[in-house]
Amino acid sequence: MEACSLARTIGLWSLPIHPRMFFSTVFRVLPKLLGLPPSLMKKFLKIKHEKIKHEHIHPPHMEIEVGGSPELPHELLVDIFALLEIPDLKRASSVCSSWRSAYTSLCNLGLYKRPQTPCLLYTSESAGESVAFLYSLAEKRSYKLTLPDPPIHTRYLIGSTNGWLVTADERSEMHLLNPITCQQIALPSVITIEHVTPIFDEAGALSKYHYSRHTGSPRLSRFCSDQPSILALAELRSYLHEKAFVFYDAYAGGHIVVLIHSPYGQLSFARLGDDKWTWLSQHSFFHDCIYKDGLLYAVTSQGKILAFNLRGPVVTTELIMDITKDFTYENIYIAQAPCGGLLQVWRTQETSEYVEDADPATYLTNTANIKIFKVDTMAEKLVGIDSLDDHVLLLGLNQTLYLSVEEYPHLKANHVYFTDDCELYLFGCQNSRRDIGIYDLANDTCEELSPQLWSNWPNPIWITPSLTRL
Repeated sequence: MEACSLARTIGLWSLPIHPRMFFSTVFRVLPKLLGLPPSLMKKFLKIKHEKIKHEHIHPPHMEIEVGGSPELPHELLVDIFALLEIPDLKRASSVCSSWRSAYTSLCNLGLYKRPQTPCLLYTSESAGESVAFLYSLAEKRSYKLTLPDPPIHTRYLIGSTNGWLVTADERSEMHLLNPITCQQIALPSVITIEHVTPIFDEAGALSKYHYSRHTGSPRLSRFCSDQPSILALAELRSYLHEKAFVFYDAYAGGHIVVLIHSPYGQLSFARLGDDKWTWLSQHSFFHDCIYKDGLLYAVTSQGKILAFNLRGPVVTTELIMDITKDFTYENIYIAQAPCGGLLQVWRTQETSEYVEDADPATYLTNTANIKIFKVDTMAEKLVGIDSLDDHVLLLGLNQTLYLSVEEYPHLKANHVYFTDDCELYLFGCQNSRRDIGIYDLANDTCEELSPQLWSNWPNPIWITPSLTRL
């Protein structure tokens, strides 16, 4: 069967088709559907064009002339596309109108449920301010994305959950952004956060912010300055924003955005549709959060875990685990194990001054050690774990992920994939080389993810591609 005959079979009607996209899609999808081995499928296709020698070279489009054979049924195309990961799915949707229609149906009807292998989202200085890339861990290659304004290269990336980025723009205002669908949602204004007050100029335009360092803790308030800082619009995000999350609350039928922010790692939250942020006072020094069974679990720098019930008119708090460690330089993460229990992860980073034609000096930070503990709430202690067995962890400014290699076979079992979340990079060290890699728990060694193709700012971040619309 010639390539043209195969095109006839699946309904490509005289359309310009990128050959790599077309044949890649055929090899990936049709063998699964028709039960044909890849070797037999290759015999059917006789590619008459010059072989593509390098992955990064884009060959010319080719024209496939076909006759009037019937198209593959729409419902069958939808079933095929449901097997693809999102990068392949997006490629397939651009092949022709019937494939685009099947893609649209799959998204609109909520039929797409395939688990997605996490990707690294990053920017490249040479690609333009509005361009980002997804580095696929499944395919070991990158995909280019053009994103809506404000330009992604001018934003801070402060969180990633379920396919959604949380960003802070040059006015320090926050947005949710789905880089796959390009849907974007403005979050309540930063001036509604307890510690921020707007300053307007004579014309009534917002010009600066008052940033207060007060807390809800009388003990901490003794160490806080009574006078707020006056910060430029873009400067506030370096001082205020730390890490953000987007959680779905099935009971309320809506999404909650949680922000860890300065001073002292405090918490504020807002439901989509709210016009202001709600401050969770009295508690500080939080590092990470998850949302489980209607409760927000947050872990502090000393290993304390608190559970907040955000559903009622008044937020209630429960102590799950008391302080387990003294203050150290470790970053602490919290994750949910498949059995339903909680995990604490301690990540030690070594920071040294690194001077190489830099003024001021930049800093080089490397992950030195990762320790994992099971949270034993009954005994109120942490139990060390030597191995993740057939699971992996993903750490960084993303929601901490604990995944099974059975479901995500492209990931390495008993490894931790990590990206930077070091606060040093917010204060004059944005051009420093980022700490990105894979940590082998079996022998306590690190390896680079790949040659560092990404720019150092905004910070690369793990994201699980999603077609979900909010």
